[in-house]
Formats: sequence, structure tokens, C-alpha cells
Amino acid sequence: MTADPARPRRCAVVGLGARAQLFTQALTGPHADRTELVGFCDVNAHRMAVHNDWLAADRPGREPVPAYAAEDFDEMLRRERVDLVVVCSVDRTHDDYIVRALEAGCDVVTEKPMTTDADKARRILDAQRRTGREVRVAFNYRYNPVHSAVREAIAAGEIGEVGSVHFEWLLDLRHGADYFRRWHRDKANSGGLMVHKATHHFDLVNWWLGTEPETVYAQGGLFFYGDTAGRRRGLARPYTRAHGSPAADGDPFAVHLADSPVLSALYLDAEREDGYHRDQNVFGPGVTIEDDMAVLVRYASGATLTYHLTAYAPWEGYRVCFNGSEGRLELLVEETTWVRPDARAEGSGPVMHGSAVGEDVGRTELLLRRFWERPREVKVATGEGGHGGGDVRMLADLFGERTGAPDALGRAADATDGARSLVTGLAANRSFETGLPVRARDLLDV
Repeated sequence: MTADPARPRRCAVVGLGARAQLFTQALTGPHADRTELVGFCDVNAHRMAVHNDWLAADRPGREPVPAYAAEDFDEMLRRERVDLVVVCSVDRTHDDYIVRALEAGCDVVTEKPMTTDADKARRILDAQRRTGREVRVAFNYRYNPVHSAVREAIAAGEIGEVGSVHFEWLLDLRHGADYFRRWHRDKANSGGLMVHKATHHFDLVNWWLGTEPETVYAQGGLFFYGDTAGRRRGLARPYTRAHGSPAADGDPFAVHLADSPVLSALYLDAEREDGYHRDQNVFGPGVTIEDDMAVLVRYASGATLTYHLTAYAPWEGYRVCFNGSEGRLELLVEETTWVRPDARAEGSGPVMHGSAVGEDVGRTELLLRRFWERPREVKVATGEGGHGGGDVRMLADLFGERTGAPDALGRAADATDGARSLVTGLAANRSFETGLPVRARDLLDV
């Protein structure tokens, strides 16, 4: 189908979990003059009803968005004459919805990661080329002003040619643990943190350096979470899920869904339909993803990356340092400085994310250290909203008016960018298994 540029784009959202709210609010709020939300699709009817209730509360008198079961996805595209599909479903299902939407003549915006394995990535790339439709990956980190400043400094040659990058990402005991309570804990669903989480970080390096990975070597394992580690360190408690379990009372690693109106509405009250438990024991059985991962990458440009992801840190944030032929650029982002053991999910947000907490928020510092000069701090103004204003900027780029003027920073990410961000994590997963370096092109040639 070809959208009429004179009318709003007819949009549908598939996967109505917590993340979908970012998009439903944008489509019906700031960008409602250019978009019309015409369809919801999910495996759980209750969650779709919750999102409709939230929209009605924000905009009284609004008609509910038509809701379709997952098996009726194609019917929704036809009946609602959808132009654009926003994919927020479980990661392992992304490729199915993306390809079906493309083949129905729709454009697609997909949450990261674009998909979870190489075969699915090839399927998406083939469908995009065959149909000529657009696929955009929601890499909001590209739109964070401090990340844009890093790209500008590197592109301007402030540190010369980049020879190496050191990148350390820390997830605190509140946010990191959350991946081990949810469906993400099963690698078949998420690809593990090398795919689900680190795809953001590998995309940033690709984008910052303007290059792509060639060779990946990695080591990783389940060090802190899971039943074996929990028993060894005396952290395990005898419960499967926290709700209704006395053994979870006082456990700093438990999330109590009933404390949060959002978590109750989206998950606790929805369990009767699909049996999904959002509050599983992080030290229980069934965890198949890693929590401590080290990666070494060589890029086509000749630069190397050393990367480490830790999912059980006492503070949350990241350090990234670029070593160049004329100096060094250093970025420190402290999202939290520590985690209270009694913190509970009482707020309006769906996830206990570090940056959402008040008194323990840290700082951001970008330092330029050129040879033979004093260090200079690069001041960057952050914006309102999540990820330093990155979410607002990304949504405007995805759904706002397109002037045709090129973005000098090249922040828009397409299906090829999505695949290139995946290949590092997929190769790292392969290297975990084999203990050997992996050529990126042998896994996924993009």
C-alpha cells in the first residue's frame, strides 16, 4: 500500500507490554497530527485493554483502539489499512511481524534488537529489499545529546584516527536483576544480554566510528544470578515467583508487582490469560543467559574494541574511552551511584531502571584530552525525557515531519544498521560456545 502524504499515517502496535507505552503516547500525543493509532495486536487481550484505558484517561472521549489477537495480525493490517507497524513484542517474534508487515505493504519501526539470530536477520533483510518498504530500528541511544557530541568530536578529527575503544557498561542490582525475572532470562526468547542489551552498545560503536565489525572473540558466563550461584553464595530463597510468596518478603532481589499500578495492570492482572510471571526468582532455575561478558572486536577500520557488560553492579552507568592518533576522548555516565536494598517498584514506571531514581542519580562527564594540551570538558545540554532527551528526539525523527534535509549525524538506523548491531553480539554468543574467534561475515554478511 502507498500512504497518502496528505493524511495521517495509519499506525498499529504489536506487543503491548511496558515498552509500547513510549510509542502509544507519542502516536496519540505529540505526533497525532501526522499519525493515527488504528490497531493493537497482542497475545493478551487484557494488556491491550490496559493501554486503551491509559489512552482514554489521557484523552477523555477518545474511541478505543481496535484490539486484535496475535493470530489476527494480518487481518488487522488489511481491515485497518495500516501504513506503519511498530513492533514491541518478545524479541524472538520480531522477524515474523516485521516480514509479514513488509509483505503487506507496510513500513516498520521495530524495538531493538531487530531480531535474535542470523537466519532471522537475513529473512528481514531479504524482505526489506524485496518489498522496498522501510525498516527503522529504535536506537534511542543515537539521539542522546552526549552521544551525538561524541560522534561530532570523532568526525571532526578532535582525537585523530581512532585506534581503540574501551567500553564498560554496568547494570545495577535493581535494573540488572530485572532481566533475570522476565522472559529475557531464557536465551531462546532474547538472544541473551549480548543481543537484547548490548545491541545498543555495539550499534553506538559502529555509528561513532563509521565502521563495522570483522572479528569477534568473547568470554562470558552466569556468575552471579541463577540457582547454582544463588545457593553457593547463600542468596537463594525458596520461591518461584515473588507474588504471594512469604519467602520473597525482605528479599532485595524480588520485585513485588502489587506495589506498582503499572506492573499490576500490565502483568499481575493479565496472568489469567497467558500465565506469564513478570516476577520470577533471579536465583531460581531456568536462567540460560549470561550476566558477566567480555568481548574483543576488530573493525574494518582497523580499530579494536574491548567491551565488558556486568549485570550485577553496585552502581549503574558506563565508561567509554577512545584512543586516537592525536588524543583521547572519555565519556562517563553515572545513572545511579548506589542501590538501596529496600527499593520497591512503587512508582509509575514499569521497570526499576537506574536513571528513574531520584537521590542516587550521578553525573555525566565528557573529557577531551588532546596531546600536549590540558584536558577540556565538553559541555553538553541534555533534554527532557528518557535517555537524556534521546527518546523525544528519536520519536520526532520516527513520526514527525520529514523535511528531506539530511541529518549530518546520520542517526536514523535502518535494517542494515540493525543487522550490523546484532552481528557482534551473535558472534560473541558463538565464541562463548566454541572458545574461538568468529569472523562476522561467516555468521551474517552485511
